[in-house]
Amino acid sequence: MSRRLLAVVLASASLLTATGTVCLFNLSGANAASLNEQLNIPVNNGTQGELRDEADRLVRLGGQYEQQGSLEKAIASWQQAVKLYQRIGDVSATGLTYDFIGLTYAQLGRIREAEDALRRRLAIARDNRDFRGQIYGLNNVGTVLLRRGAPQAAASSFNEALTIAQNINSLEGQGLSLSNLGLAAVATGNYNQGIKQLESALTYRRQAGDPSGEASTYNNLGDAYRGAQRYQDAANAYGVALRLARTSRDRPNHLRAIDGLVASYRPLGNYTRALEVLDQRLALTQEQSNLRQQLTTLRSLAEIYQASGNRETARNFYQRAIVVARALEDTRSESLLLDQLRRL
Repeated sequence: MSRRLLAVVLASASLLTATGTVCLFNLSGANAASLNEQLNIPVNNGTQGELRDEADRLVRLGGQYEQQGSLEKAIASWQQAVKLYQRIGDVSATGLTYDFIGLTYAQLGRIREAEDALRRRLAIARDNRDFRGQIYGLNNVGTVLLRRGAPQAAASSFNEALTIAQNINSLEGQGLSLSNLGLAAVATGNYNQGIKQLESALTYRRQAGDPSGEASTYNNLGDAYRGAQRYQDAANAYGVALRLARTSRDRPNHLRAIDGLVASYRPLGNYTRALEVLDQRLALTQEQSNLRQQLTTLRSLAEIYQASGNRETARNFYQRAIVVARALEDTRSESLLLDQLRRL
């Protein structure tokens, strides 16, 4: 990969973590935990020229679309970039762009397409004996398998990644893989095992000096506690994740921690605190001008106001969410919101 493409990738780093879904424990948030963690990719290609310029431009354009919430346009841009990188023979850039495509398909819930793209990326890493890329790829494929409801297959992928990470003494890779193994255990209802694995992962995260990874694992730990209906422990874990993410300016983990807090406060009946953190979430997503994340936030605000008995304010937020869904041309979300509004 050229140094210029590396700069493009670093400038677009947020697109690897911009999920922030609300219902984290049912594994719509498992991708938020780990689909999003990029290990360092070696700089090993110096190709230049007009095709390179155009491919790099398409990668940047895709990143801009993703940050705006225009995920279909982002994927289309990156698919064009892949074709150009293949023409100039830049294997590393091709693999990294497949990462972007797969992660974004996962955001859209298009799991088959996500798995296909991420397996292509993994194959490239294996062909090039890129061990760090294999750790990352195996974790991403495993997370997609979790989303597909195959926790045993996911655990196998995570264990393979853990073995490679141990062999090359990668603290980051061991922390990531153990964190995901914890999620796989939680997915099978083995909460105690999952909590132990997540606590082990935290040790590696701290040793690696990886505050974003540590925040992600605390978010996972919150998911595990919430699955075990230990809502106060979950809120405490999400609170630590929130502080770490805020300090490191990690927006995706920041949003995810807020979502976890909301999901923990709700069964505790603490609607006041849930609304406070959702107000923070709305401010963050408006600052990013990310309509898709604003849609998620507005819908959550509507649901919490509805649960607290404030029907009029809930109606207002449902209407605002519908406007955003229409701006995104997201007919599925619009239909669901209209149904929720009718049943209010």
